[in-house]
Amino acid sequence: MDIKTVGVVGAGTMGNGIAQVAATAGYNVIMSDIEDRFVQSGIKNVDKFLAKSVEKGKMSGDEKNAIMGRIKGTTKIEDMKDADVVVEVVLEKMDLKKQIFKQLDEITKKDAILATNTSSMSITEIATATARPDRVVGMHFFNPVPLMKLVEVIRGLRTGDETVATTMELSKKLGKEPVEVKVDVPGFLANRLMIAVAIEAIKLYEQGIASKEDVDKAAKLGLNYPMGPFELMDLTGIDINYHVMDYFHQELPKELKWDPPLTIKNMVKAGLLGRKTGAGWYNYNK
Repeated sequence: MDIKTVGVVGAGTMGNGIAQVAATAGYNVIMSDIEDRFVQSGIKNVDKFLAKSVEKGKMSGDEKNAIMGRIKGTTKIEDMKDADVVVEVVLEKMDLKKQIFKQLDEITKKDAILATNTSSMSITEIATATARPDRVVGMHFFNPVPLMKLVEVIRGLRTGDETVATTMELSKKLGKEPVEVKVDVPGFLANRLMIAVAIEAIKLYEQGIASKEDVDKAAKLGLNYPMGPFELMDLTGIDINYHVMDYFHQELPKELKWDPPLTIKNMVKAGLLGRKTGAGWYNYNK
């Protein structure tokens, strides 16, 4: 499949990051959001990132301008009609995602690939909102998108081989290292690993086996992790980690290991959500 234009629905942190790497790879990009202020904020973030690259001598000003020139911002999802691939990057709410996919199915070319950046939700269920489940696929990027190399390409039950192959190849052209998730399971690969480690870390802390600082140190110095599980939860958001744990617990009820520990439940209730609130497992207001 000859891909020339990539659509991105959602101009937030992940969305504008995907738009940036696609434009940098030479694709024309259509980035949409529900309000123009969100679109403009996304474009501004891309410009800011690229400006730093120019300052560091990683690209020229002309190259930066060319990349920015390939990104079109819009509040009209109808503008996705010209896209060959559309990546949805909206909130992790199934009803919202299915609504977006229903619209995209009606708007886009019949052979366009519709991808979702969901980190854990069912690709198979999202695809039911369309008349082309064979062209629906998971394309899960990681934050920050311009720097993180991994992309999970996830098969829904009815995702076609050609769709997977095209998405894997597109990921490589975006400068990423794709992995294929062959079965549509909650959390896919990376989040299943991350959440399992996070839950075990909290249990070690709750049971008084080790301090959170020493758990993080053990992960970094003994397992060669770039950051410990408590540091990572603070970075990604304790509320997000909690909700993913709870989602796994509901979707995989026979595997009791996913039940969110009491401490993280209480931290979410207290509003201690990590770096974004100034305090989580650690205090960032010092």
